[in-house]
Amino acid sequence: MNFLKTECDSEPEDSLEKYMSLVASAISDPSRVSILCALMDGRAWTATELSAVAGIAASTTSGHLTRLLNNGLVICLTQGRHRYYSLAGQHIAGLLENLMGVSMHVFTSPAPRTPTYLRYARTCYDHLAGELAVNIYEFMLQEKWLEADGAALTAAGKSHFQNLGAVLAPRPRRRACRACLDWSERRFHLGGDAGSALMTLFLQKGWINCTQGYREVTVTDSGKAALCRQFGLNLT
Repeated sequence: MNFLKTECDSEPEDSLEKYMSLVASAISDPSRVSILCALMDGRAWTATELSAVAGIAASTTSGHLTRLLNNGLVICLTQGRHRYYSLAGQHIAGLLENLMGVSMHVFTSPAPRTPTYLRYARTCYDHLAGELAVNIYEFMLQEKWLEADGAALTAAGKSHFQNLGAVLAPRPRRRACRACLDWSERRFHLGGDAGSALMTLFLQKGWINCTQGYREVTVTDSGKAALCRQFGLNLT
């Protein structure tokens, strides 16, 4: 498996303003936004799948993906003759979530178009988002599992994670824990390695199910009982 290099890897350092404008320009096209939003489910997609979800021709999709690659927003993994595209990392997912929040704030509509089930529970790259995730985050703050700014687990939090069976990376390559702004709730949910570990645990225990290719998350009957017991949530 090989990672394709992007232009950003080889270009000399330049002004921050220039690269900010390049990233903003790369996100400015509605078709590219559709591609990025599809990749928010955390899995790798082929160009053919992305062309279908964006409703554009395969040749057009290729150009859009090149633009996103060159600006470091996506990565391409090659396996034999196949190429799979995914977001370049959780920081890109966070950028898109924040952009969604800003967009929802300035866009006024008599009837919200966001489905209720997505506002309740969805994926944010590799961790849980929506009302459910926000409520879990607030429980952790109240019970002192997290530092006040959400930037780290407390000793008690690490102990609780271990008791739950959530596996934390000893030396994560990204932030171990972070407060991720939830665009639909305007509050925080748990991101970073801790957020990923928690969602992985929920999936392994069968407390939640994810619909492949979509960001939708459903809570199982056993999950409702477990989340109520572990995080004091009322999911009836």
